[in-house]
Order: sequence, then structure tokens, then C-alpha cells
Amino acid sequence: MTASPIPEPEAGERDDGPAACVLVFNANDPSGAAGLAADLMAIASVGAHALPVMTGAYVRDTSEVFDHFALDDEAVTDQARAILEDIPVQAIKVGFVGSPENISAVAELASDYAEVPLLTYMPDLSWWREDQIDSYQDACSELLLPQTTVLVGNHSTLSRWLLPEWSAEKSPTARDIARAANEFGVAFTLVTGIPLPDQFIENALCSPTAVLCSHKYERFEAVFSGAGETLSAAVTALIASGTELTEAVAEALSYLDRCLDSGFRPGMGNVIPDRLFWAQPEEDEDEEDAQESSFEISPNDTRH
Repeated sequence: MTASPIPEPEAGERDDGPAACVLVFNANDPSGAAGLAADLMAIASVGAHALPVMTGAYVRDTSEVFDHFALDDEAVTDQARAILEDIPVQAIKVGFVGSPENISAVAELASDYAEVPLLTYMPDLSWWREDQIDSYQDACSELLLPQTTVLVGNHSTLSRWLLPEWSAEKSPTARDIARAANEFGVAFTLVTGIPLPDQFIENALCSPTAVLCSHKYERFEAVFSGAGETLSAAVTALIASGTELTEAVAEALSYLDRCLDSGFRPGMGNVIPDRLFWAQPEEDEDEEDAQESSFEISPNDTRH
């Protein structure tokens, strides 16, 4: 099965409210850093409506993941079927679903809605046992990637997963990773966090044959939890709203940059992106003037 193309938005009558609905499969994160909490806030912030399907729950704080408990595949399927029979969806986002069985369930559901764009986000799973990582990623490669329109992940995570035998002196490029993903049927791959000199990183959207867009940001000094979830959810919501893919990536990266710039540390661990930075009270006029330049520079020059 080939990956779903990104369709043009269809006109239709809707009640007042967000125009696009995004079905989200992810685990609950009690820290609010990642998981469904990140998805819900990011999707709402860019103007779409999230339909969250819980696949399990993390045991974690803002510093690290200690464990994860997956729901069984029947519970995941029943949640999704109930809402899919009620609400039309414009895009599907798949985060961490916790088990190969749940990947199989999500893949079966997605095959029934093959015309809907599907974005798969692969998080860092280094907290898990190696055998669990391998079985999870193998199931993802075999069952989910053939239906994935856009794959999103950090350069190091995707490299280790899709190019485990890489032996060249230089690290794989974003196009190398996109070609490896395309062997499983992925149409587009968004590779984040590509290291550059002088404390910069690059984020590149690639097809197997070309770099479609690339955005460079200065690296923040802080350590963040939930940045990848925020970005992938925002991209999915923008696609669901009818935004062209390269524009959706650019807008989502700019949104993430603002989230990180306004990030906060609620506990003793990592910084969490402020996905609702735009809802904070307006500052005094003098303070706004002092900070005005940080909001007007080009997205390609902002920190990320």
C-alpha cells in the first residue's frame, strides 16, 4: 500500500468552530510535556480540533521516562472507531502507541481511511529496553510506514532506526534518511535537529529525490521535553486545515520556535514548550518595544 497523498481541502458545511479535525493516537503524559497533552494544545493553537485516542500512559516526570503502560489493542480500536463513525477527519497523527499490537490496530484503522493524510512521529525511545525498541520500530516499519504520508523525527533517532548499518564517516543527510523511509512507502520525511556548526541546527523536509525546504535555527541552551510532539502535531493540524506541505512545515517550525522561546520549567527537570504563548497577558508598552525585534526577525534567523 502506498502512502496517502495530501489532498486539496474540500468545501463543506460545518458548524461554527475549527474547520479541521485531527485524529490523534498517543499516550498520556502526566508531566504535560509530551503525549496527548502536547498534541491537544498544539493542534488547538494552530486552529484545528483534536480527537485524542489514548493508547497508554507514561510514568514520567519532566526529566525522564520511567515506564509506560500500554492499553490493549481492542481498547484503542474501540475508541477510534466510535469517533470515526461520528466525525469526519482531515488528518491523522500517530505518536507513541506503546506496543506492536497497537501499531497493528492503528494501521488497520488507517487503511480504512487511506485517503486521509497520516503523519507518523517517532520519539526518542532510549528510555525503553533495546528488545522493546526493536520490536516496536520493526512493527512500525512493516505496518505503519507504508501508509505514512509524512514521517517526522530527530536526525539521530531516524538515523539509528532507518539506517542501522550506516558506516560512512559522515552522518547520513536528510535525503539519505528520506530515501530509507521511502523504501517502506513514506512520501515525505521531516528530519529535525540536524547538527550544524556554531550552535545551529537544521530542519529539512525531503522527498526521496529532493530537499523540499530547509530551515536553520540557533540552538537554545535549555533542554526541552515535548518539542518533537509539538512540531509534529502543529504540522498535522496545518495539513488538515489545507495548508500546502512546505508552508505547513515552515509555519509549524516558526510556531515551535515561539513555544520554545516562551518555554517554562514547572518542576525540577526539563523546560516545557509554552504552546499557548499567544494567550499570555500583553506586556507593558515599554517592555513590548524592548522585545519587538525578537518577534519580527525572519523565522530562518530565530532560535530553535
